[in-house]
Amino acid sequence: MAPRFIISGGGTGGHIFPAIAIADALKKAMPKSEILFVGALGRMEMERVPAAGYEIVGLPVAGFQRRISFKNITFFFKLAASMLKARKIIKIFRPHVVIGVGGYASGPVLRAASSKGIPTLIQEQNSFPGVTNRILAKKSSTICVAYPNMEKFFPGDKILFTGNPIRSNLLNSIDPKDAYLFFGLNPSMKTILVIGGSLGAGSVNKGILNYISNIKNKDVQILWQTGKNYYQDVSAALDTLDIKNVKVQPFIKEMDSAYALADIVVSRAGAGTISELALLGKASILVPSPNVSEDHQTKNAMALVEKGAALLVKDADAPQSLLKTALELLTDEPKCKMLASNISHFARPNADKDIAQEVIKLGGF
Repeated sequence: MAPRFIISGGGTGGHIFPAIAIADALKKAMPKSEILFVGALGRMEMERVPAAGYEIVGLPVAGFQRRISFKNITFFFKLAASMLKARKIIKIFRPHVVIGVGGYASGPVLRAASSKGIPTLIQEQNSFPGVTNRILAKKSSTICVAYPNMEKFFPGDKILFTGNPIRSNLLNSIDPKDAYLFFGLNPSMKTILVIGGSLGAGSVNKGILNYISNIKNKDVQILWQTGKNYYQDVSAALDTLDIKNVKVQPFIKEMDSAYALADIVVSRAGAGTISELALLGKASILVPSPNVSEDHQTKNAMALVEKGAALLVKDADAPQSLLKTALELLTDEPKCKMLASNISHFARPNADKDIAQEVIKLGGF
């Protein structure tokens, strides 16, 4: 009988990329294994997972709005429907282990699995877990974490410190010269990489654009992922200012090349991005998003800042000070080296393999 595993969750790249990395590691360790993903209908995983070569089933589950909203009326109906569908998926697929990576779909699927006595594993990416994972942890077999001192949230005897799995293609050996050529950038200039997520981050974009005239004709360049929501406006503004040493893209697929040429990185503080920066040893300025549950991005960033492993610019301060801070860091080579060295201590290059081995052990293989 082939080993069968369900991986549930998604919603953002921070959940999806680790999920796919775990699936790849399981397939590598056990080529005959069957893997089914369960996500939320209409969310990013419904496209990204099939593109990675895996089957996915969608649940109608949605998030509960923390403010008063009409959507909360339908929340409970969607949750009930999702629980019924999750139980049906568990009954038909009969998984040996169910893995939850966070996101709306994790709750119903892991609850359904636990009720049937199926071992479950949670992969918690953040330094401050969400409510769902804190509830699910009570019946989970193992909780894989990426930050120390998680005993204050989870039962200590269930915790396994693995780090966060990252996209395997980021470990490709990229010649920086090829990366500069690919993006049409000058290899003799220092480069700031700005990434604000696939949709973009308004405060990050304002923080670059408001100060952008200061780099005109200077020996520095910017590779800037604006997000698709901001790309047109940013491009039009740059055309008006006639600044040549900035390359903007709505979304950068070739992140291995982008990281290869980056002297410093400006980014949100999602757990997945932080894990990538740590593994690649990049001096970074983090701008935590205020629009996330439990303000977990600030907590992620502070875990690094307290160890001298990154700089933090508050979201509210970004429009006035972000690019100025980045340019100051870029000229401070000793500080760049210190940040790059210290963030490397957070790297866990075998996270995907370690989690896969724990899953295999839970399954009794």
